[in-house]
Amino acid sequence: MSDANIVIEPVEGKQGRAAFVDLGRQFAAREEHSIPQLRSEQLELVDPDKNPFFGHATVGFFIAYRDSRPVGRIAAHIDHLALELPGEQGMGPGTGMFGYFDAEDETVAGALLTRAEEWLRERRMTRMIGPISLSIWEEPGLLVKGHDHSPMIMMGHHPAHYAGWIEKKGFTETKRLLTYDLDITSGFPKLVQRIVASGERNERIRIRPIEMKRWDEEIRVVLHILNDAWSGNWGFVPFTEAEIDHAAKKMKPIIKPRLNMIAELDGRPVAFMMVLPDMNETLKKVNGRLFPFGWFHLLRWLRKPMGAGMRVPLMGVLREFQNSRLASQLAFMMIEHIRRNAVADYGSKRGEIGWILDDNKGMIAIADTIESKINREYAIYEKAISPA
Repeated sequence: MSDANIVIEPVEGKQGRAAFVDLGRQFAAREEHSIPQLRSEQLELVDPDKNPFFGHATVGFFIAYRDSRPVGRIAAHIDHLALELPGEQGMGPGTGMFGYFDAEDETVAGALLTRAEEWLRERRMTRMIGPISLSIWEEPGLLVKGHDHSPMIMMGHHPAHYAGWIEKKGFTETKRLLTYDLDITSGFPKLVQRIVASGERNERIRIRPIEMKRWDEEIRVVLHILNDAWSGNWGFVPFTEAEIDHAAKKMKPIIKPRLNMIAELDGRPVAFMMVLPDMNETLKKVNGRLFPFGWFHLLRWLRKPMGAGMRVPLMGVLREFQNSRLASQLAFMMIEHIRRNAVADYGSKRGEIGWILDDNKGMIAIADTIESKINREYAIYEKAISPA
């Protein structure tokens, strides 16, 4: 199908980016369980002067119009660091991406995906994957299961019919990302309790909270472990120093020390687990805007996020210890210490782990052992780009 009345225009300048963000917010508002994110944060993510991702990426933003009315949007982008990675890890030479995909109907969706493909072909890309908006560390994947409830912090929510529209344009699923839900009010199974107790008796192991007085140093420890731990994973793109600095600044206000742990072996940091209180319920109350009164609710929540669900977005163990009993023991110890603190300090009842790659057997085994259940699934699609 085609529609001669559809015109796709590139986004230019500050006003164009604002229109791009606001159009996405309009689409999100139509979904029952979508959570309005902070508009200021969304604007920053698409601003080349504020998001360090643009330091190693080329990005094109597009809005589709029908009879002068905006009816969809898409981003096409090339992460130049991803081009340098082995192809078997999901990225590699010739791989371009699309993201920020929204469309009013199938015809608009097809036109937008075609325009993104053309943009990538013009830059000699041979493969297109997505949706990834924009970095693999920001919002990867399209929600394909779990539409009946709202996402936790930093996870996307998309209409169920988008998957069919993408597939009809010749895309096939290449990877699935999973999130796991668990009740954290009661202890874990006896097997996990024994593993944790054994580790707590081991004088070589120390599980400690992140030290906020040394935040800049601590976040570097965490992200350098992450770069090592995840380096063999599908879709991995390393954090640059600029991105580490940016992450340190942006994450500090929502970090609670007793919810974020570093594991040391003989005094050496070898693993970490990061947990974020779920801000989404508060964002829903303020409709994603700080003014005129949203800042008050947000600051009050940040001081003491009572009853908040807890999400584990990142964890890692240095590669030299992976596939060992120590790796799983450290993971269980950090999970249990954080679980206790979340319940005691904030009265939390629910936790979520993810995303986890669907072929990450180690993490899936840990999630299964603590009796968590898959609650949301995200798909990443791919398509070969034919030469011009």
